[in-house]
Amino acid sequence: MKIQKQVNKVLEILAIIPARGGSKGLPGKNIRLLTGHPLIAYSILAAQQSKYITRTIVSTDDENIAAVSKQYGAELPFIRPSAIAQDLSTDFEVFTHALEWLQENENYIPDYIVQLRPTSPVRLNGMIDQCINKMLQHPEADSLRIITEAPVTPYKMWLAADNDTAMRPLLTLDGVTESYNMPRQNLPKVYWQTGTLDIIKTNVITEMKMMSGKMILPHIVPSYLAVDIDDLKSFEQAAEVIAQYDCIKFEN
Repeated sequence: MKIQKQVNKVLEILAIIPARGGSKGLPGKNIRLLTGHPLIAYSILAAQQSKYITRTIVSTDDENIAAVSKQYGAELPFIRPSAIAQDLSTDFEVFTHALEWLQENENYIPDYIVQLRPTSPVRLNGMIDQCINKMLQHPEADSLRIITEAPVTPYKMWLAADNDTAMRPLLTLDGVTESYNMPRQNLPKVYWQTGTLDIIKTNVITEMKMMSGKMILPHIVPSYLAVDIDDLKSFEQAAEVIAQYDCIKFEN
């Protein structure tokens, strides 16, 4: 289903699934089987089930990931250059490459981009479209991120150089001398980004040269949905959560 703007232009919403092949914590994790299907297939399925997403692309440097992604219905219009598939490569580099390639080779420029990280496969049914709809209802927003309440408050965290140098608090509160000694209940509630889903206006990347922009909408989820796979334990945790809750999953 494609969404029509008031000017009758088809609204293009591109899902990009970034999946490089050089995982060290859990080698081959992007195509490792999660309850019978490759991990990356869950993000492809999530994009396919969206009524808003009009196109799904996997950006990878790995031929095996590319083959599996094609098998599950994703597009692989290019292979990502190895120079931007390193441990320290940034999302901005990866997404800029994808957008420039698509514009130069296909004259294709989407209106919005949905980033679906394959290592965060735990997504509730309907959540992606709920988030896209929120963005469409707030045209002033640059992007949207999934967040969940942080288990530890940063107001009780410290910056320390070594054991012999005085440390200093990471954050302070205006008018409060020792915020790190305040009861947690009296401190501001804080959230951390889960990596499950980002929605970004294309011009935020191409013109503002940023991945999120300045006005970022939140979408708060319960903490049990915040599973980022980087080892075998988190891989098994994702399988348990997907099986237990109303998550996007394959009907085996």
